Amino acid sequence: MPGDADDDKHPPQQRAPQQRGHRTVPHTADARIEAWGTSREECLAEAVLGMVECFADLSGAEPGPVRQVRVTGRRDEDLLAALLEEVVFRLEVHGEVPVRVEAASPESAAASSATASTDEVLDVRMAVTDLGSVPVTGAPPKGVSWNELSVAQASEGWSCAVTVDV
Repeated sequence: MPGDADDDKHPPQQRAPQQRGHRTVPHTADARIEAWGTSREECLAEAVLGMVECFADLSGAEPGPVRQVRVTGRRDEDLLAALLEEVVFRLEVHGEVPVRVEAASPESAAASSATASTDEVLDVRMAVTDLGSVPVTGAPPKGVSWNELSVAQASEGWSCAVTVDV
């Protein structure tokens, strides 16, 4: 799958700082995704693509309309869960999947005043395509598990891991 690691000997935390990507790892009855990037935003965007590639082949997908969403949370883990739940919602309600994802943390005071003072904000742009236009390779996700959900920063960059209920 695009973004997969060449082997399981190099976890995301050991990658070179300039790299970003994602992979799936074995997990009983669900999908486990690991993602990494030079920034938190890159890492979370890669987690979205990793989740989609667990059930759809995006290799020939053409990006269509761009959907803009804003997710909030008190911690990085909250942002990851909220973002992935947004993707599940869009899949179930609109039948669309992200092909390209960009995430940014707004810097403006207006953006931060829109939420509680302790909440983090993440603005996300997703170029989507209709699920019917890509090969479906597995069961679509139904939700995000909070069990073993993690987002961490290290000197090499950011990494995250999440289990998706299928």
